[in-house]
Amino acid sequence: MAYEVEAPKYVRLAQTVQGRIEAGTYPAGTRVPSENQLVQEFGMSRPTVVRALELLKRDGWLESRQGFGTIVRGRPTVIERTDSRGRHTLMRKESETPGRLISVEQVRPPARVASALKSPEQADVLRRRFLVEEDGEAAELVSSYFPVSLASGSELELFEPLHLGLREYLEARHRVRLDYVTEQVSARIPDDAAEAELLGLPASAPTLAILLTARDASGHAYQVNDVLLPAGARGLETTYRLD
Repeated sequence: MAYEVEAPKYVRLAQTVQGRIEAGTYPAGTRVPSENQLVQEFGMSRPTVVRALELLKRDGWLESRQGFGTIVRGRPTVIERTDSRGRHTLMRKESETPGRLISVEQVRPPARVASALKSPEQADVLRRRFLVEEDGEAAELVSSYFPVSLASGSELELFEPLHLGLREYLEARHRVRLDYVTEQVSARIPDDAAEAELLGLPASAPTLAILLTARDASGHAYQVNDVLLPAGARGLETTYRLD
């Protein structure tokens, strides 16, 4: 039995306020309702409301102005990048990439992937795993995750290299318009022995992990790429437009 995992209250409130900003209910440059108003409207505690507003400030949707209160900034400014790994990963065609397709299967996603896709950890997703090689050696392990509802009955389920880039495939075959990508970079050890073996590393060796989440203009995530490289790096997050 699959159980729905509901987001914390402050996250749900932040999502609601963000949705109102995107819909124009709270236009850029205007004040958002006060903490008291939000407490009364949503029946949540003040600490929950404060935490939701802080989350929106951190992500660039709101800002505090002395003497004015909390002001709507609108959609956060995204970084224009043409050399990003996320863009390269989404554009790269498996059929033209040195390496090999390792597996195509439904799996229980890691928590980081389930969170990005807003999928219960107990629910399966489709994973395409591709090992990129350079000069005959493993260079990166790319695990691409898709909601089963999106991948079902499509070429994504076939154990054959795709002849289109992932972005091109989704936009052409599924009429999905991807607008931006969020990159989260961190250092971690491989999730299991299989990952380590594919990269030719000891099971406890540090790796550079890049989590790429491709979203449409509304923020809905259609695909997550978990890229693993034999290196280490401190965590960071970058968001940029795909066009």
